[in-house]
Amino acid sequence: MMRYIKLVNFEINRFSKIYLSLLLITLVSQFAGVLIVTKSLLNDAKEIMLQEKLSEAAYVANYGGIDFTHIANTLWFLGPIALSAVALIFYIFLIWYRDWFGKNTFIYRILMLPTSRLSIYLSKATAIFLMVLGMVAFQIIILPMENTLFNSKIPEVFLNEMSIPTIAKTSPILAMIIPNNFTEFLLSYGIGLMVMSVVFTAIMFERSFRIKGIILGLVYGGVTAALFLAPVFIMDSGIFHFYSNELFSLLLTLGIIVTGLSIWLGSWLLKNRVTV
Repeated sequence: MMRYIKLVNFEINRFSKIYLSLLLITLVSQFAGVLIVTKSLLNDAKEIMLQEKLSEAAYVANYGGIDFTHIANTLWFLGPIALSAVALIFYIFLIWYRDWFGKNTFIYRILMLPTSRLSIYLSKATAIFLMVLGMVAFQIIILPMENTLFNSKIPEVFLNEMSIPTIAKTSPILAMIIPNNFTEFLLSYGIGLMVMSVVFTAIMFERSFRIKGIILGLVYGGVTAALFLAPVFIMDSGIFHFYSNELFSLLLTLGIIVTGLSIWLGSWLLKNRVTV
């Protein structure tokens, strides 16, 4: 267990500089966006009032107030989230391939450690999953601060004050990364964990069989996707109807099966087919 924890810590440390840079970019970009966009919104409102000779109350009645969704849907806010997501998706591949293609072919040292290869597999998956949760937690922490700053910059007559849960619900991206309840959390992040395990296993196919492995990995990804989405396909075809709780239970069960199968198969390939 201690070796597994050390491996997780090792993997996180290897990505820590880039990870902290992504958090800093998110912090600076989103807070800068609050300041810049609020100023722009107020300038636009003043210009419209001047052109149409409207009072503040008349402007609000005609055009509506200003709320945080004006910030949450801008590139200032969504850009760093997208950048972080792309970086972590890229790292799913990099976390394996840099060990093979680095200066000293580091994978030799890792695979010869006195620990099970399943621990190596799980440590890489755990490191990525923890970094995802860390980024989400960071966004949850700074979002109330950004909302408070936004509310302080908008005059009360223009302000449509929003709570954090409301902001998370009204922004599609935030709704996806900040689930509204535990069920949505299980579905969203469970799917993410499942996809990561499938990709890891596809990488193991490629490392085991090279060119043939790429084809096997793609086939495996297609089969697991079809298996997981089978209840949705059945509903869309009209053959059978599932209630929402039944559909959730089926997807959760199939997700657990696909994830478990992927971890087992990936670790088996790493142990029996990937050699040093």
